[in-house]
Amino acid sequence: MHRRDFIKVAAATAALAGISRRAFASPDSDRTRLAEWRGSQRFARTAFGSIAYVDSGGGDEVLLLHGYPLCGFQWRHAREQLDLSYRCIVPDFMGLGATDVAEGQDLGAPAQAAMIVSLLDALKVRRVHVVANDSGGAVAQLLAVHHSTRVRSLILTNCDTERQSPPPAMLPVIELSKQGNYAQQWLAPWLADRAHARAPDQFGGMCYTDPANPSDAALEMYFGPLLSSPKRRRQVEAHAIAQGRNALAGITPMLGRCAIPTRIIWGMADTIFAPDNADYLDRAFAKSLGVRRLEKAKLFWPEERPDVIVEEGDRLWRSLAS
Repeated sequence: MHRRDFIKVAAATAALAGISRRAFASPDSDRTRLAEWRGSQRFARTAFGSIAYVDSGGGDEVLLLHGYPLCGFQWRHAREQLDLSYRCIVPDFMGLGATDVAEGQDLGAPAQAAMIVSLLDALKVRRVHVVANDSGGAVAQLLAVHHSTRVRSLILTNCDTERQSPPPAMLPVIELSKQGNYAQQWLAPWLADRAHARAPDQFGGMCYTDPANPSDAALEMYFGPLLSSPKRRRQVEAHAIAQGRNALAGITPMLGRCAIPTRIIWGMADTIFAPDNADYLDRAFAKSLGVRRLEKAKLFWPEERPDVIVEEGDRLWRSLAS
């Protein structure tokens, strides 16, 4: 679909037909959400290990890929709306969340992409719409160029690009991880002192717009499993170290030949990925449907602005079905 056609459909579907306006809950309700999410999680046995995922709703399949060091719980609000009309598949990447893989498993983006294909095979899902954030965006781009028959459309939010992978802000994380100190020096204090984690110069302040985010339940869901054993600490650090290798090197010409309709939504207050990465992706993708800019949004804005994900996703997927 050409960009002008997408714009026409966007104007015609501004009311989001088919998805009800159920209210997104406040952060205070995340404790209930945490219990519900854990109860909904399933595990797929694959060649890569036991992959945790949530699978809900019905309709065209939507795959939601989270960032680092988060897990699928990042998409809880958007999933609650989307699964009224779509089947939402929300995995935890290897080395993060509740996914369990063997020590020494490759945790780089190409291996993560191969794991996603294996998960889709296990679920007997042929093609998906992909929505991705942060490091999940690198995996999404690899899926688009190396497994294009599995991807119907892409929505990329603030994420890695060939020109910035890893982003400069990841370099201290990678260095601490090489020393074996990242989990203990950064993640453990954030989990132990939730207010500290949300401070302006810490995880919350760097990655979220609302100073109340992430919620206590989200911090528990994100960091608790990563600190639960020496093995998990080593894996979250190995995951960071793997990001030191630019898995997207040389991908730009391939994106130029990519036939997958792609929408880019970028939080312009992000201090992790430079704002002009959005324009790079817009130019790089052969079938870019343009950029939507969110002026005050930071890296993990999809967790705070699920309404945007729902609006843009429903609009794009309905346009492709028409």
